[in-house]
Amino acid sequence: MLWCVDLPTDPRALNALYRIAHLAGSREEPRTVLRTILEVAIQAVGGASGDISFVNPDTGQLEVELANSQGTVSDEDLKMRLGQGITGWVAFHGQPQLVRDVSLDPRYVNLRDHVRSEMVTPMIAESGQVMGVINVDGDEVDAFTESDLELLLLITDEATQVMSRHWEMQNLSGKARQLESLITIGQSLVTQLEPEELFDSIARDARQITGLRACGLYLHDDEAKTVQLVAYDGPTPDLRPTEAIPLESCLVASSIQTRKTLEYANIQAPEFGDVNDLPREPGLRSMLATPLLIDEEVIGVLVVFSSQTHRFNNDEKRLLSALSSLGAVALQNSRLYTRVFQSEAHLRKNEQLTTLGLLAAEIAHEIRNPLTVLKLLFGTLKLEFAEDDPRATDARVIREKLNELEAIVSRVLNFAKAPSSLHSRWNVADIVDDTLVLIRLKLTQSKIDLKFERPGQPLIVDVHKGQLQQVLLNLLLNATQVMPRGGRITIDTAMETRPDGGRQVSINVSDTGPGIAAELRERIFDSFLSGRPDGTGLGLAIAKRILASHHGDLLLRRTGPAGTTMSILLPLA
Repeated sequence: MLWCVDLPTDPRALNALYRIAHLAGSREEPRTVLRTILEVAIQAVGGASGDISFVNPDTGQLEVELANSQGTVSDEDLKMRLGQGITGWVAFHGQPQLVRDVSLDPRYVNLRDHVRSEMVTPMIAESGQVMGVINVDGDEVDAFTESDLELLLLITDEATQVMSRHWEMQNLSGKARQLESLITIGQSLVTQLEPEELFDSIARDARQITGLRACGLYLHDDEAKTVQLVAYDGPTPDLRPTEAIPLESCLVASSIQTRKTLEYANIQAPEFGDVNDLPREPGLRSMLATPLLIDEEVIGVLVVFSSQTHRFNNDEKRLLSALSSLGAVALQNSRLYTRVFQSEAHLRKNEQLTTLGLLAAEIAHEIRNPLTVLKLLFGTLKLEFAEDDPRATDARVIREKLNELEAIVSRVLNFAKAPSSLHSRWNVADIVDDTLVLIRLKLTQSKIDLKFERPGQPLIVDVHKGQLQQVLLNLLLNATQVMPRGGRITIDTAMETRPDGGRQVSINVSDTGPGIAAELRERIFDSFLSGRPDGTGLGLAIAKRILASHHGDLLLRRTGPAGTTMSILLPLA
C-alpha cells in the first residue's frame, strides 16, 4: 500500500515534489540522486539529520545507503535486522512511524547523540514489497507534526517512483553494455584457435563481465567420467586443481547431470568439504555453475564465484548462460578447426602421394617407349649361338631383363591408374556439399563468403569421389590463397553439350581475386609451374590429369582483375 496525501496548496510539498520529480530524467549516479532526495526531505520537514536505507535481498538486512548528520555523512556501514530499531520495524511492517520522543520508545537504537525525535516512512515498490526507508531526525522533542509525517510520506512516495525509474534506466544501460560486451567477447572467441588461449579467454571474460571474484572453466570427459579445471581467473590462480577428477567427487557434476544452471549459497560450508573440484581459495563464497552444451552434450561447465554470500538473480543467471553458450560454440569451433587442419594435412599428403604416382607413371610411360623399341630390335637380331657359346647365355639374360623391365613398367602404370571398381555414380551437388564441409571453417577464418546453389535437377556423374573432391579442394584452396584479405567464392553447375554431341556437367568455381598473371595463363597446367613461392606447381597439372582419366577436362574460363573462373567438365552418366 502506498501512503499518499493531497497537499496541492502546501508550498513545501510543491517545491519538494518538483525537485524530486526533476531527478527522474537525471543521468547522475544513483548515490548522487539519493543524496539530493535526502537533502530535500530533511529540508522540507525541518529535520536535523537523516538517512536512507535499503533492504539487501541477499542478506535480508536493512543497510544504510546514505546518511546525513548535521551536514556530514556518517553511519553508512550500519546494518540492522528487519524489525530492529525504529527503521527496522518500519521496513518489516511497511507502516510509517512518528516518534515524538525517542527516549520513550523501546525500539529506538541510539546512533546519533543529538536525536530527540524521529520520522520513518517506508519506500514501497509497485510489487508491494518494502525496498527501503527514509528516516528524518529532529534535535528536539516534538520536532515534527502529523502534517510533517504526511509531507514525508508524499516525498517518499515520489522518491520511490523516481528511484525505481532511475534504477530501471541504469539496469537497461547496464544490460546494453553487457550485450555489447557479449558481442565483443563472441567476436573475440571465435577467432581463437589455440585451446589453452581459448580456455583462459573464456574464464577471464566471464569474470570481467560479471564483476565477481573468480571464474573457472571445467571440461567434461564423458567417456572417462571426469572433469578438469582447465582455466581459472582469480586472485590466486596457482591454487587451482589441475588433474582430472572423477565426477562422483565433483560439485559441478550436478550441473552436468541435470544440464541446468545451479547455485550454491556458501561453498565454505562443512557439507562441501569432501568435493575436490573447487579452487583451493578461502575467499570464495557463493557459486553459480552453468553447463556448456553442444547438441544436448555437456562438454564443460562455466563457474563464477563471489567473495560474499550472494543470491544470484535471473539476470546474472541469463548472462552466465549466454557466456556459456558463446564458450561452447568457441570450444566446438576450435575442435572443428583442429579436425579441418588435420583433414587438410591428410589431403595434402594424399596429394603428394598422387603426385608421386603420376610422376612415376610419367617416367614409366617415357621408359616404356624406348624399351619397346629395344625389345623389338633385339628380337630382329636373330642372335642364335651354340649352347656352349658364352654369348648364348648373355643373349638369354638380356632377353629376360628386357621382359622384367617391361613387367615393372606395366605394374607402375597400372598402379597409377584409379581402380575402376572405385568409380560409382554420384550427384554432383552432393560431392560439392561434402567438399564444402571440409573447407567451410577455413573459409570463415579467411573471411571468404561462399555461395553455392544446388541445381534444380540431379546431375549424375560416374567418378572416383575422392579424386574429384581433390580436384575441387585444389581449386578452392587456390582461390582462398589469392584472396588473403577475404572475398567471395561462387560455385555453380550447368549442363552443356560436348563436341561429340554428348552431354556434360560443368562445375564452375569463381573467385574475386586479382586474376592470373598474363605470362602464366597459357601454362597454368604445366607441371612445376607455380605463381606462389611455397607452391609445387603440381596441383592444377594433377587435377587436369585426374579429370582426363575421367574423360573430362579442366579449363580456365576467364581471368582478370575482377577474378578467375575455373571449370571442371565431366560427362553425364
